[in-house]
Amino acid sequence: MNKFSLLPFKSLLTLTALVLLTTQLSGCSEPVEATKITGPTMGTSYHITLYPAEGKTLDSKVLQNKIDSSLVRINQQMSTWIEDSEISHFNNSQSTEWFPVSPEFLKVTQAAQNISQLSDGAFDITLGPLITLWGFGKDFKNNNPSDDAIFEAKKSVGYQNLEVRENPPALRKSIPVLRINLSAIAKGYAVDAIADELAASGISDYLVEIGGEIRASGRKINGSLWRIAIEKPSTKERAIERGLVLEDIGVATSGSYRNYFERDGKRYSHTINAVTGKPITHQLASISVLHKSAMMADGFATAIMVLGEEKGKQFIKENGLLGYTITRSGEGFTSWDNLPPATYIKP
Repeated sequence: MNKFSLLPFKSLLTLTALVLLTTQLSGCSEPVEATKITGPTMGTSYHITLYPAEGKTLDSKVLQNKIDSSLVRINQQMSTWIEDSEISHFNNSQSTEWFPVSPEFLKVTQAAQNISQLSDGAFDITLGPLITLWGFGKDFKNNNPSDDAIFEAKKSVGYQNLEVRENPPALRKSIPVLRINLSAIAKGYAVDAIADELAASGISDYLVEIGGEIRASGRKINGSLWRIAIEKPSTKERAIERGLVLEDIGVATSGSYRNYFERDGKRYSHTINAVTGKPITHQLASISVLHKSAMMADGFATAIMVLGEEKGKQFIKENGLLGYTITRSGEGFTSWDNLPPATYIKP
């Protein structure tokens, strides 16, 4: 069965914490003219709020069929849970020759590799063997592997073992056992793909969300900007940390505050650093990245989550990114950001 399944694997890497809590923010009620489209995808759901161009009519069923077709295609390309998907065929191949892939598959893989290079491997789509070793797969065993076992697993990991060719589009492994997983960036790409579908249909005012990854364009019918909220990093209840207004930008959030385990008084996130081969143990709880591409925001958020607070801030500054970090401090949290003041919703 063709199941939507990118989210379950990504949840082992980074828990998306951005939520659409617009109904809890003042002045956020939607006028009746808004068209809303929702559906299942990638182990989660998608939500679209849009306004047709003035004077234009919209057949929402036809538009949803186009969107669903695009999402099914992306899943068929990039889901490791689909046995006959494009990524599964690549992973199952033991060849170290060039492996032809679709342009979309190449685009996402190339973006992932670029982020890996910029982050010195903090973002790595090849760390599947380490996920399995630590027991962060389907069964969540929370293993405690030895340093020798980690060393052996790392021999099958490393973004440097993957080459990308643009023309004709192809990938090549330098080691036969290399496997990749795009779930830490594919949802963001799917958001961008829907945005492109809307633009092609003549729609410029919309908010698209898949499992917390967001892309906003234009404004609401009343001229106001789109509003979202970053969630407080709490395991007890869902509450708003900060309200934001968005215009023509994507947002993605990664966090470590729900998927973790504790052993001998130490907290281990289910986010793994491919460089060390071990789960992160730093105090960064959440990072939200704003970028014109939801795909890039998605990947950058994952990379910064691995880097931690100080290195993450440095990475944000060096790469000209916009970010909002939340860090554990004693019994509470501290935050840092470099967002423009106009981004905040006033209390």
